Amino acid sequence: MNGSVRHQPRVAFGAATVLADVSAGDAALFAWYGDQLTVLLGPSYRRDLFTRRKELVSAPRDITRDVEAGRWRVRFEDVLRTRPEVVESLHRLTLSARMRLPRSR
Repeated sequence: MNGSVRHQPRVAFGAATVLADVSAGDAALFAWYGDQLTVLLGPSYRRDLFTRRKELVSAPRDITRDVEAGRWRVRFEDVLRTRPEVVESLHRLTLSARMRLPRSR
């Protein structure tokens, strides 16, 4: 860690936003992200991620992505409160995933 303190709600928001974008996008990027999230937070996150992806991919409205990001933001905030040691890793995963997203987002 670089010695800086991360604002947990901000990390949770960024992670949730990227998760929603990754979930609605490319299958290879989604699989990579799911693997990374599993390593970081555990298999229950992967299961939920795959379940929610089905809804995001088939959803007819853009608002579904915002709702999904909101759900994950709360979940990430909860895990960061109980496991603060993963804040920096989740932040790095978010940055890495954001760089892998197509530039049109």
